[in-house]
Amino acid sequence: MTPGTGAEGHEWRGWRAAVREALYGTGGFYRREEGPAGHFRTSVHASPLFAGAVARLLCRVDEALGRPAALDFVDMAAGRGELAGGVLAALPAEVAARTRAYAVEIAGRPAGLDHRIEWLAAPPEGTTGLLFANEWLDNVPVEVAEVDSAGTARLVLVREDGSERLGEPVDGDQARWLRRWWPLAGEAGLRAEIGLTRDEAWASAVATLDRGLAVAVDYAHTADARPPFGTLTGFREGRETTAVPDGSCDITAHVALDACALPGGRLLPQREALHALGVTGARPPLTLASTDPAAYVRALASAGEAAELTAAGGLGDFGWLVQPVGIPDVLRV
Repeated sequence: MTPGTGAEGHEWRGWRAAVREALYGTGGFYRREEGPAGHFRTSVHASPLFAGAVARLLCRVDEALGRPAALDFVDMAAGRGELAGGVLAALPAEVAARTRAYAVEIAGRPAGLDHRIEWLAAPPEGTTGLLFANEWLDNVPVEVAEVDSAGTARLVLVREDGSERLGEPVDGDQARWLRRWWPLAGEAGLRAEIGLTRDEAWASAVATLDRGLAVAVDYAHTADARPPFGTLTGFREGRETTAVPDGSCDITAHVALDACALPGGRLLPQREALHALGVTGARPPLTLASTDPAAYVRALASAGEAAELTAAGGLGDFGWLVQPVGIPDVLRV
């Protein structure tokens, strides 16, 4: 089977092309005025503690670089610039004065954004500092493969209304990627998301760093625990929904971060990364309630936010891919 035109004039095409148009095309989901925060909650939106942790990570990178005159912070898939703004606000004044902040996003610059943040459609070249990609790779479109009744992995084709059919057998680089990173047994109906485009996107982003650290944070899985039927799904107004590539919802799939990793990179869960950066979720001592009740309430709220960011079964299970470029791994403790 090959892509063609359905009975109602809807084109059959691979999930990669369909998602690219639905998310990033004219009128696509990520070009909407409300931005991602109008539809789902990321670690950035859960608590300012996350931006504070990233700011501390940037300070560690700064020290490893020898405190350069210009320190770059690149926020990939910046949404409406929430993380970049939070990081600048959390930095010590001396570090903030040297920091050049870049928000990378296809949507237009939001009104009222901190004037220190440069708004770009692609990451700048030749940076020195920290490139941080929070929930970017899960929205890099991928092809989907499914095993047919004869045991052959075929590309899944989709129409704008979400209906699917099987296309040509997976071949070439995509077939090699499946064999290496997500081998499918011969059982009909097994599915995989072919992460080759994400590997390439991550390598391109890391290549923009001259020296520093690149970090990708995302829903992730590794070779020892691939989901047998894939993870492709949609989100609309805070609720998980069927993935329909018509621009009405976010479309996402978990990331094979182990496949994305370049030499020298390593994976760790978000709870470990944030613990290393001082976000622990420890409750304040009860004695503080009697000596300074207002401080106790603030500390208790902070502990609750930290617990959400590091919770097992939730945000704490996110994967962090840490990729040093010309410096030591500053997240090792």
